[in-house]
Amino acid sequence: MPFPLPRPAATTLAVAVALGALSGCGDDSKVPSDQSGQKQSVVQVPGDAETIGDALEVVEENGLVLVAPGTYREQVLIDVEGVTLRGTERNGVVITGEGTRTAGVIAIADGVRIENLTVTDTLLYGVLVTGTHEGNEVLTPAQNGYDQFDPAKFPPLQRFRVDHVTATNNGLYGIYAFNTQHGVIADSWASGSADSGIYVGQCRDCDTVVTGNVAAHNAVGFENANASDSLTVIGNRFSENRVGLTLTSNYQEAFVPQRGNLVAGNVISDNNDAGSPAQADGAFGIGVGVAGGQDNVLLRNRITGNDNAGVIVQNAEDVPSTGNTFEGNVLADNRADLVNLSIPEHPASRTCLKGQGLGQLILHPKGFGRTCTADPDPATTPLPGISVPEGVAFLEVIRPGALPSLPASTDVPAPLPATVTHPAAADIALPAVSLLAGLGHR
Repeated sequence: MPFPLPRPAATTLAVAVALGALSGCGDDSKVPSDQSGQKQSVVQVPGDAETIGDALEVVEENGLVLVAPGTYREQVLIDVEGVTLRGTERNGVVITGEGTRTAGVIAIADGVRIENLTVTDTLLYGVLVTGTHEGNEVLTPAQNGYDQFDPAKFPPLQRFRVDHVTATNNGLYGIYAFNTQHGVIADSWASGSADSGIYVGQCRDCDTVVTGNVAAHNAVGFENANASDSLTVIGNRFSENRVGLTLTSNYQEAFVPQRGNLVAGNVISDNNDAGSPAQADGAFGIGVGVAGGQDNVLLRNRITGNDNAGVIVQNAEDVPSTGNTFEGNVLADNRADLVNLSIPEHPASRTCLKGQGLGQLILHPKGFGRTCTADPDPATTPLPGISVPEGVAFLEVIRPGALPSLPASTDVPAPLPATVTHPAAADIALPAVSLLAGLGHR
């Protein structure tokens, strides 16, 4: 198969996040006395507490942990509802796994914000936000395959925001939201991930917006597995990865099939980066991959310069890709613009192509229709395979330069709202070629 699509890399470990193992050894004199059970609304690190972990033990619900510039060699667990973890300077506040710890920041409480800091050099996750945990033990998909996933036992985490976070050179994922609802991932950077820079998975009625982010030099820029209904991916740049963006159904997670995303106003370009980690299934040079995705709308994106294909549509095992609409996108300078690689047993159907600028070269077009009811008859000459470069170890991927910070503030923010505001599709414009270009590049 000349255009292999990625599948999420299943991990084989539980993420042990027992509180006693998270923080480095600090100076107890700097931890505010909590003998009376009194908590603080604002805890500054290292002024009030030596480590971020120490600060989280004494911050009150809906409080603020404010972190000064420095390198923090710890794995941070946020299990206090409504807490904001904020760096005072995005590039200077660095949480590092030192190439030995599993994760940088793990949020398992509702209403958490993580903002204005850098997370790097972890073995699996830069930032992990998840409702799937037993106590302080976070469960990963491959531990039991979720064959008996019980939503009542693992209710989705409610309300989160990841904002102005740099997640770089993490072993599998940069920013990972799993079994969550009512979230925002905004204005962040993800690079050097051997699976995906930004990942949203396993949710129904996700009510999540992914916007203003850059994902570069990853195996996959943005990945969705079984995240469905009210998930909007808008105004991002997914460029210089091996694969730009995927919408996939995956039996390793609950809630098959994936369905009902709006992917609009993004630049998905030049995903031919030899300086990225290898993609698990060998994919390279692909803008968008839809594998078993259903009823998604891809609206006014720029999908250009991908050496293998702009868009690939195929089945995921026995799950067909059906009812996906491509409207007003610009596809250009791809070796093939649209490719159907579905097998005959599980064919693509009702793939609707609307508007101009849809690209000229469509391969194996059965199930693709410009009128949304009939198949077109474009050129179907197969393309030869391409050479796939070897991958780069995640710790060796080029690191970003300085990135914009949020304004400095010691204010405790109001709790996150119960639901997320999504932009109206009619208001989303075709992005400029230069959208978010140049950010983080040395």
